[in-house]
Amino acid sequence: MELVRKQLRRLELKARRGWYVTNLMYYVVGGMAIVFLMDFIGMGASRWVYFDRAAIASGQVWRLATFIFLPPNSSLLWIIFSLYFYWMIGNTLENQWGSFKFNLYYLLGIVGAILGGLVTGYGYNTYLNLSLFLAFAALFPDFEMRLFFFLPVKMKWLALLDILLYGYNFVIGSWSERAAIVLSLLNVALFFGGDAVRAVKLEAGTLRRRWAFRRNYRR
Repeated sequence: MELVRKQLRRLELKARRGWYVTNLMYYVVGGMAIVFLMDFIGMGASRWVYFDRAAIASGQVWRLATFIFLPPNSSLLWIIFSLYFYWMIGNTLENQWGSFKFNLYYLLGIVGAILGGLVTGYGYNTYLNLSLFLAFAALFPDFEMRLFFFLPVKMKWLALLDILLYGYNFVIGSWSERAAIVLSLLNVALFFGGDAVRAVKLEAGTLRRRWAFRRNYRR
């Protein structure tokens, strides 16, 4: 993981204007809004943008990119909240990391989602969106969201709930579903895997010291 960090830093130092898109989430959320509105008025745009391996092989190569614009839900009420939520966390990550690093994180998520789609035959942006959420929760664990507009819940607990849910899907799912989950979250592993391993080791060391102290105290 440290090698990955060094390579990311080198890429970031070599980056020049034009290598990345500023305010990336404006375009992503705007695309989702357009697809949603087209679906809402009966034009059925979603069926033309999702990742379909057979359709791509037949020449519809735009699906390799357009699946990122699939709206997260079909409810008129919830789409407003959802799009605002993804814009907020994406924009905050870009402000925290800088445009180049955020673009790279999102691009790695897209590549992982494409690989998952090639394995399963179909691809959606569910895990790509989840990777944004997990990154935000890792950086701002105590940020509070109003669940159902009134119940304050910290991001770290929502992230833990999502991890448990997708962990359950990983256990009961087919091998192709497991591959899709793993591949689609490669960006999370590359950016945060080292920190997670260090945190686990630190917590394990703390527990060992506590148990050793208790044993010595009892003696």
